[in-house]
Amino acid sequence: MMKEKWWKHSVVYQIYPRSFCDSNADGIGDINGIRSKLWYLKELGIDIIWLSPVYPSPNADNGYDISDYYGISSEFGTIEDMKKLIQECENCGINIMMDLVLNHTSDEHTWFIEAKKSINNPYRDYYIWRKGNADNEPNDMTSCFGGSAWEYSQETGEYYLHFYHKKQPDLNWENEKMRAEIWSMMNYWIDMGVRGFRLDVIDVIGKIPDQKIKENGPKLHNYLQEMNKKTFGSKDMVTVGECWGADTEIGKLYSAPDRKELDMIFQFEQMQADQIEGKQKWDLKPLDFIYLKNTFAKWQRELEGKGWNSLFWNSHDLPRIVSRWGNDKQYRVEAAKMLATVLHGMKGTPYIYQGEEIGMTNYPFSTIEDFADIEAINMYYERKQMGYSEKDIMKSLCTKARDNARTPMQWNTSYQAGFTEGTPWYHINPNYTKINVEMALEDKNSIFYYYQKLIKLRKEEDILVYGTFELLCPEDKHIFAYIRKWNEKIWIVICNFYEKSTEFLYSGKAKVILSNYKQETTISLEQIKLRPYEAIICELI
Repeated sequence: MMKEKWWKHSVVYQIYPRSFCDSNADGIGDINGIRSKLWYLKELGIDIIWLSPVYPSPNADNGYDISDYYGISSEFGTIEDMKKLIQECENCGINIMMDLVLNHTSDEHTWFIEAKKSINNPYRDYYIWRKGNADNEPNDMTSCFGGSAWEYSQETGEYYLHFYHKKQPDLNWENEKMRAEIWSMMNYWIDMGVRGFRLDVIDVIGKIPDQKIKENGPKLHNYLQEMNKKTFGSKDMVTVGECWGADTEIGKLYSAPDRKELDMIFQFEQMQADQIEGKQKWDLKPLDFIYLKNTFAKWQRELEGKGWNSLFWNSHDLPRIVSRWGNDKQYRVEAAKMLATVLHGMKGTPYIYQGEEIGMTNYPFSTIEDFADIEAINMYYERKQMGYSEKDIMKSLCTKARDNARTPMQWNTSYQAGFTEGTPWYHINPNYTKINVEMALEDKNSIFYYYQKLIKLRKEEDILVYGTFELLCPEDKHIFAYIRKWNEKIWIVICNFYEKSTEFLYSGKAKVILSNYKQETTISLEQIKLRPYEAIICELI
């Protein structure tokens, strides 16, 4: 059996600070706004907050372009506010997982300001530079946000590498001195009381651009092992790395405890179930449900006893799951609870993105002017030039754009959904009068209380944490069902993924642990008729 760790019983709640709660009426969520809502997170039952970046930043990429790793952006508060948040969270039994962007900095970071001054500057080698002229790029590598990955610097007549926005120059991880500065910075936050790190696009730090290697470079795991040794490895912390290019074999390298790297990774294989294979995320196809089930099952099976899974549907980079693969209209409540059941019943550490627990939906975008995210805007103009129709481009954006997740949290029915007393930095979803925290807390059958029960089950039931996983009916086109086994106990999770009623056949009787519809205490599994988006967790008896 793998070693017990506190975070295996935990559920993580991601806060996107800009959109969570504004305490000073400037329209931007902030740290004191988060502090004012700790009672709510305590009520939900989560015990780790993953805090998206709150460092100083010019916000070319919503804070993922850091200009000072040691500071707090003035729009979010002060370092004293941050210390108070950490302390108050500790008093509530909640741990803070800081979001760290270590692949790149902002071009307004002191290191880069110095680096671009001269090819002989001491900071020059903190970044990746290649010779060239204004018309001749070093190679044809592209940015994830569209266009070239190389940007010409007039000051020295060379190009620097940026796999994201041109204001996000990539760090050179081969530079030992740069790495030492990163370790010092991480230890600064550890000493302040942070109990975890989420490491943004960490699979890219081992890049070798001259060989066109972006993800999973040959030195990647050496860097992570050095990081573990120099920073969090000897502390009782939790770490997760964002790894878009990981398969199960790579997943084991990151998360096998004896390798001393990370505790788990975010891999996105299951999130590609509605994307045309080999194409961009904007190239849509209907959800491949069989692929979705089998991908989840593969990760459950192959990491068993060898690594640890993260479990998620949503994040600041993904559209709202109830709109994407659920039903955000007639069956919004049932679908949201079903999707939660599928996820939280599996082995791994579940992640909840703010608003997911009340069933927040995608935003009704109508024009490109509705979007704020650089990725979406770049995609729009690129595809326009390529001849795509306005209708097709907008359909892709409405379905997949990251801005869907970034609309402000819906607290109540008052002005601006209770998010701010000022003018919000971004659109409030107009459905806030029907979908908000206040109404969810008043309704004992709400999505919120269902999430609360799932979180409580993980804390109380070792079978959810340590039990083995076995997928049932893998080829069924409607049902997502699986078995969890631990010691003598057997639980079955049964979910109808669609609006159409369907039947599930098994043998024996079961005691119902949790369901999103009213159920008898004991049910026969011989022939269950599942209603739209019905979900049941039960124990064989």
